[in-house]
Amino acid sequence: MIVSLHIRNLATIEDLELEFQPGFNILTGETGAGKSIIIDGIKFLLGERASPDIIRTGKKEALIEAVFRVKPETRNSPLSSYLIDGEIFVQRTITSEGTGKAYLNGILVPVRRLKEIADELVDIYGQNDHIFLLQLENHLHYLDDFIEAASLRQEVSSLYHRLKALREEKQAIEERQKERERRLDFLAYQIEEIKRANLRPGEWEELLAERHLLKNAEKIARLCQEALEIAYYSDNSLLTLLKRLSHYLEELGQFEPAFKELGRSLDPLTLLVREAVDNLLRFEQRQEASPDRLERIEERLSQIERLRRKYGGEIKDILEYLYKIEDERNQLLTSEERLFDLKREIEATFRDYQDKASQLSELRQKGARELERQLKKEMSQLGLKQADFNIKIVSHRLSLEEIDRLKESGWDEVEFLISPNPGEELRPLRKIASGGELSRIMLALKAIGKESSSGKTLIFDEIDSGIGGQTADFIAQKLRSLARRHQVICITHLPQIASFAHHHFRIVKTVEGERTFTSVEKLDFEERVKEVARLLSGRRITPLSLQNAREMLRHNLGEKTD
Repeated sequence: MIVSLHIRNLATIEDLELEFQPGFNILTGETGAGKSIIIDGIKFLLGERASPDIIRTGKKEALIEAVFRVKPETRNSPLSSYLIDGEIFVQRTITSEGTGKAYLNGILVPVRRLKEIADELVDIYGQNDHIFLLQLENHLHYLDDFIEAASLRQEVSSLYHRLKALREEKQAIEERQKERERRLDFLAYQIEEIKRANLRPGEWEELLAERHLLKNAEKIARLCQEALEIAYYSDNSLLTLLKRLSHYLEELGQFEPAFKELGRSLDPLTLLVREAVDNLLRFEQRQEASPDRLERIEERLSQIERLRRKYGGEIKDILEYLYKIEDERNQLLTSEERLFDLKREIEATFRDYQDKASQLSELRQKGARELERQLKKEMSQLGLKQADFNIKIVSHRLSLEEIDRLKESGWDEVEFLISPNPGEELRPLRKIASGGELSRIMLALKAIGKESSSGKTLIFDEIDSGIGGQTADFIAQKLRSLARRHQVICITHLPQIASFAHHHFRIVKTVEGERTFTSVEKLDFEERVKEVARLLSGRRITPLSLQNAREMLRHNLGEKTD
């Protein structure tokens, strides 16, 4: 239940504090006094979006905060982690720039966290909410909520989405089948062409070097001969001259020791010349003018150049491309296997869907009869004693070939049927029910709520719109009955409803200078008499309206209805 509510700088509210009580709380006031602003504030507090326009003119920030007390049976829910001594303090702000913050027990939290706990704290029913009963898809949701089928329905939904994803993957593979064959042929050609070339990393550079040698074979042979002539072949070759010089210096060393040392210093130079000669001889032996070899090299280079232009600049790039297209081909080849696996997965998932959807359908069939029984009882208490109510369930048990027609919610289509008067046939609720009947049926659905939700605060925002007379009496009695299990907060213009409340608050609008202020007053019995009299007769309160109001309050408050 809402223990206290504090609103600051919201529309015409400058600073307002409300202490709600257990049971039936009523809010009344002149049109435009600001009653709905309070409900809007609660909605904003619990996660609804709002525009900075809601901030009071001249202020930079609006603040809404409330203390909620949670019943023990609710404390095992996700809400429990935020509770302190069974209570939770919720706070939210919004600035003129559109930014804001949310807090739970003083701890900053994302706004979505407020939405997560909102359903466990408050259920708000507005004057137009009965319109949802006119939307056929909501009938199924009402039934599923009644039978508490959320878990089973989620399983059906998950299987539906799994089937949808599998079918989309299967269709995508099938649509690519023709393209797949063409692509496989093309990849096979490219793979064969590259593999047939038998490329080696570095081969291009090696061939270029060898071609350069072969093209200059005659010049290389001539240069080798001339170099060997100087160093080795001639009578006055470098090696011969160095040998003679070394010998002469050795002889002179007998007369001057320094020459002996100089002779030995020539040894490295002699070794260097000999090494050059050896290299020249080996290089010359390797060189052989071969027109056939040169032709083969030119052909090989041309072959590689064609592949380089098609698949990449270097041999390593061509080989990387080869690995890539081999991987693509393998994936395309396995798509046949994936298609086969997908068909089996679809069949298995469809069987699971059939099983869960059938379980859900059976649960709905049984639950529909109980909902009918309870709803007729509630409708009778709301003045619809002669009305008949029926829940029509049409099940479409589809085959695998009709998979396109599957629904996330299972096999069933649900529609509420009503016969307002005896002798009339049952007809769709959305086609024949009046606004007053819809309001009472919606209230009856609320009254059938499970005990597990008894900790919630139920807020009714002008649900009496468009009704009056005896219907208003029935709704007032039902709201008071609901207050046995819930804290009920109701905004009303009807004296019948106001007179049944345990606690009565009046919303007052005042104008001071050029500013408007909304405030709240908790009324005692005599003040309630005056307020109910105003609701009965308008602005001009008469002795008769006061008398009627007093009698109405004494009768309704004294009656042991709760």
